[in-house]
Amino acid sequence: MQRHRAIILDLDGTLVSDDGIIHPHTRAALHRIHDQGIRVMVATGRSEKSAAPTIDDLGIHLPTIIYNGAALWCPKDRRLIRERLIDAEQLDVILDFAHREDLMPVVMCAKTKRAFTARPQVLEFPLHDMTHIDLVSEEELRLEKPIRLSVFSERHENAAEFAEEIREIHDADAYMTWFPLSLLPELRDSPLKVVDIQPPCEGKKEALIYLQEEEGISPEEVVAIGDATNDLPMVTEAGLGVAMGNAMDELKNVADRIIGSNETGTIGDLVDELWPADSFS
Repeated sequence: MQRHRAIILDLDGTLVSDDGIIHPHTRAALHRIHDQGIRVMVATGRSEKSAAPTIDDLGIHLPTIIYNGAALWCPKDRRLIRERLIDAEQLDVILDFAHREDLMPVVMCAKTKRAFTARPQVLEFPLHDMTHIDLVSEEELRLEKPIRLSVFSERHENAAEFAEEIREIHDADAYMTWFPLSLLPELRDSPLKVVDIQPPCEGKKEALIYLQEEEGISPEEVVAIGDATNDLPMVTEAGLGVAMGNAMDELKNVADRIIGSNETGTIGDLVDELWPADSFS
């Protein structure tokens, strides 16, 4: 039987409840295996600023995949270990498209999030990962080192079709993720669809790549847990891919296992099953 040497966890809808809480049983179980040498790694679509409070709350400060794989962040030293950047021409083309179509673009780089909108009423709807955002002019969106460009739309009915429309306007490689904001528990009433454009990368599979290259841990030795389509790259490639009970059907259909919801200590139960306390003696 393959012994697992690492676990990768998504944040929203997985490690944390809808209220942003880490279940006490899950926290204790993760600390137990961390203390025994199992690598406990987070892979999230959030930025470092948005992920930091949850990582600090968990209290395990190992390298963290952020921006859906576009960057690797060290929560202990509060610095990016590596980052990929969006092509400048691609950024310009998509920003021009957003302005023509009256969409709201948000550009992110290390420690900075900038948005432009001619319609401030759009901001009445909370935006995912949008704490500490600066409203700026169109020209100030063209940052030198952009890691992610998010485009929000009120008029698109389907997030996947919105993503395809963006992809068609520029043929440069990019890693794109998309979803309606109404999928997030705290944003059930939001009409916005969002497309996140990141530099070319392997998505959250980058966590598996990091573990293999830096820790000598093969994908077959890793457990990966998530709830959404942006978790597919790591869940499908890990030795044990796990979907939460509240996960999207697309993830459940390919996962090796489905556990309980993010409102319970189900991750702690899984950890206790895979790494029993007496297995370290």
